[in-house]
Amino acid sequence: MLRKEQPFKPTKQQLIAAAGQKVPDVIAPNLKVLFCGINPGLYTAAVGHHFARPGNRFWPALFKSGFTDSLVSPFEERELVKSGIGISNVVPHATATAAELTREDFIAGGRALAAKVKRYRPQVVAILGVGAYRNAFAKPKAKIGEQPEGIHDARVWVLPNPSGLNANYQLPELVRMFRQLREVVEAQ
Repeated sequence: MLRKEQPFKPTKQQLIAAAGQKVPDVIAPNLKVLFCGINPGLYTAAVGHHFARPGNRFWPALFKSGFTDSLVSPFEERELVKSGIGISNVVPHATATAAELTREDFIAGGRALAAKVKRYRPQVVAILGVGAYRNAFAKPKAKIGEQPEGIHDARVWVLPNPSGLNANYQLPELVRMFRQLREVVEAQ
């Protein structure tokens, strides 16, 4: 049975202590899709699960686009591997906002992500944030959608950041874009 609510809400002290922490990847060899966030927020790092902050639209977009049969809780994220889905981040360490990340953070994160892709060989890497992709892979003109260049043998898609703070994209548009990716993955 899926648990939809969070087991706990982090305290202010736990949020402060989460700065710089990492959240373990949800990864395995030969995934269909490896979703990569920009970096963990403090809430996510404090609870130790990806996209855990209430209001993040990753989980609803994943479900409504057909990647999952039900709405998965961040606390059940490891179940995704059974469906060929993984989660990582471009930059592994937590910050209060992505604006705190430096150019060097993105460059180092891009190198580390490329090494993961080489090791685990996902079919598609979906980076959730066009700015993160542009900075990590020196692609200043990249746009949302499939990219002309892959990472090793993986195709690369850039999708909008699903954070509730990203007002440029609402859930229906995120679902549409996630669904496009799912259809391409299923056709491979």
